[in-house]
Amino acid sequence: MTNGLESVMWLGGPPGVGKTTVARLLARRHGLRWYNADAHTWEHRDRAIAAGHPAAIRYEKMPVPDRWSAPMEARLAMSLHHVRGPMVRDDLRALPTAPLTIVEGTPITPDTVGSGPALWLLPTPQLQRRRLDERDLHPGIREFYQHLAEVIAAEVRQSGGRVVTVDGSCGLEHVVTEVEGHFSDVLAHGPVATSQSDRQELLRYANRAFVVQYEAFFTRSWARALGDASDVVLPFSCECAQEGCEEQINLAVADFPAPPDATSLPLLASGHNVYEMQTP
Repeated sequence: MTNGLESVMWLGGPPGVGKTTVARLLARRHGLRWYNADAHTWEHRDRAIAAGHPAAIRYEKMPVPDRWSAPMEARLAMSLHHVRGPMVRDDLRALPTAPLTIVEGTPITPDTVGSGPALWLLPTPQLQRRRLDERDLHPGIREFYQHLAEVIAAEVRQSGGRVVTVDGSCGLEHVVTEVEGHFSDVLAHGPVATSQSDRQELLRYANRAFVVQYEAFFTRSWARALGDASDVVLPFSCECAQEGCEEQINLAVADFPAPPDATSLPLLASGHNVYEMQTP
C-alpha cells in the first residue's frame, strides 16, 4: 500500500451495533490510536459546506423537525454517508504513522476502505431494534438508522467485505475477540504504543475528539438554542496507562481540561494512578 494508510484497521457498521465500544476496548488493550468518525461529524459537515456540497447546505438551512420527515433518500444524502469517506482518509493521512490506528464509524464504506484490512459489524434486525429502543430517539432518526443499516449491509455484501453478524447472544467480549482475531496479523506486526506517555497521549487524543465534536456542534445557530457544552455530560476514558482499565469518567464537556493542560494533566478515575509501564 502506498496511500499513506498502511497503519490503519477499519471497523464499520450501522448505529447500535457496538463498534465504538469494541474499538475503544481494542485501542486500550493494544496501545492503538482510536479514530471515531462520529467525533468528526460536525468538522466534516463544515468542510462539506465550505466545498459547496448541496446536501450539507440544505441540512443546515432546513428546520430541525423537517430533516427527519424528508424522503429517505434525501435523509441519506444529508447524512453525507457517501461523502465523508474521503474526509476520513484525509484525516488519517494527517496522523502519525505509528502506532496502528483503529478507525470506526458508519462512514466506513468499502469505497473508503479500499484494499485495507477491514471488518463490518452487522446487527440482526432484532438486535438493532432492541438497541435503538434503549435510546431516546426522534422517530424519524430511528427510521433513518434502520434504513442506514440496510444500506451498509447491501454495500458490504456487494463488495464481498468481511462481516461479523451480531445478535446479542454471545456478549461483548465474544465480539471483541472475533474482531481481534480478524486483525491478528496486523496487530502482531504493526507498531503499537508501549510507554506510559504514549498511551496517555492516545487516550487524550480520543477524549479530546469528543470535546471538539460538541464544540463544533454548538457553533451552529440552531444548535445554540438547544444549550451549550456545559449541558452535555459524556463518559470519558480514564487516562491511566493500565491495559486492563475500562473505567470511564462522567464529565461535562465544558469541564474537560483545555490546552495546554490537555497534554499535561491525565484524567483519572477515582482511585486510579498513573501506572509506570516498562518499554521492551
